[in-house]
Amino acid sequence: MTDDLAYDVFARACPSRCTLEHVTGRWGSLTLGALYEGSFRFNELRRRVDGVSEKMLSQTLHALERDGLVHREAQPTNPPRVDYRLTALGRDIAERLIGLIALVEGRMPEVEAARAGYDAERAAPASG
Repeated sequence: MTDDLAYDVFARACPSRCTLEHVTGRWGSLTLGALYEGSFRFNELRRRVDGVSEKMLSQTLHALERDGLVHREAQPTNPPRVDYRLTALGRDIAERLIGLIALVEGRMPEVEAARAGYDAERAAPASG
C-alpha cells in the first residue's frame, strides 16, 4: 500500500476489495439501493429485490451488516420481527449507488443501441 493512502483497492491484500465486492455485486448493490428507500423486513426486501433467493439475500445482508452498512434489528415479538435498515455509513454509500443506478437507467437507450450495433457487426458475414 502507498504511504499517502491507508487503503488501496488496487492492492491485492487490501481489505477494501472485499467491501467493494459486497457493495458492487449484483445483490449487494440492489439490496443497498432498496434499503435506501427505507426499513424493510426480510420478505419485503426479498420481494423488492426481485429475483434474489432467500439464501443469497441472507448472505448479502450478513456481509453488509458485518461491513457496518446495514443494521439488523430483531424485536422480541411472537412471531419474531426482524427489520433491516441502512446505517449512516450504508446510507452514504447507497446514495452514491443510487446516482449510478439513475445514470445507468437514464442511458439505457444508448446502451441498447450500442449492443444492437455490436451484435449486428458480429452477425454480418465477413467480406473477403
